Amino acid sequence: MAGHSHWANIQRTKSKMDAKRGKVFSKWAKLIMNAARNGGADTDMNLSLRYAIERARADNMPKDSIERAVKKGAGELDGVHFEEVTYEAYGPGGVAIVIEALTDNRNRTAPDMRHILDRRGGSLGTTGTVLWMFERKAAFAVKRAGPAADEDEFMLFALELGADDVTTDEEEILGVTADMGLFMEIKTALEEGGYETVDAAIRYIPKTSVGVDAATGQKILDLMDALEDNDDVQGVHNNADFLED
Repeated sequence: MAGHSHWANIQRTKSKMDAKRGKVFSKWAKLIMNAARNGGADTDMNLSLRYAIERARADNMPKDSIERAVKKGAGELDGVHFEEVTYEAYGPGGVAIVIEALTDNRNRTAPDMRHILDRRGGSLGTTGTVLWMFERKAAFAVKRAGPAADEDEFMLFALELGADDVTTDEEEILGVTADMGLFMEIKTALEEGGYETVDAAIRYIPKTSVGVDAATGQKILDLMDALEDNDDVQGVHNNADFLED
């Protein structure tokens, strides 16, 4: 746990979830169904659906499973109605946490979140408690290899695409953040430019961070694992900065 943890934490989460393909596919199916229900099955007209499908494809979700989720969401097949809910919380060391969930039962999910947080040194907050500390952004983690090996060249490339910031403090990762409306445009440009993207998503990016030592950092990681393992949780974001230790 060294350096600025945001991009390293994305890699950790990605690796952990890779080992749980069934659970990952279930989460993406929910996201696809919800997007199709709210905006229709046409990805040209429904950017939320296009985004959800892109996330599913990035994790190698089977094509037929994606198509089935779209049909369920569009009402062509029987499906469950999901509601988007954002929970705000504090973790060990005063770290701010934002939890994105899709649930068919708020009366189940909220107590589950509270239970997970309480058991691991956190607490569930009320609306507005921590969300103001974050910005909703398109975020990309790109491997520092191939055309991205030249840091200066990559930074110029990203900024010309409209990126707000390029982070270069991780040994293997270059981080890019941009207005979330540019997500598909930047993702496509990275793919066509031959850049290897480790992760591409719409995320809550912290405006400020809270430094945590190794002991507190491990508690945060354990809490993140427990939250991400919940079936209703789509994403967990925090403002922890793991100090070198």
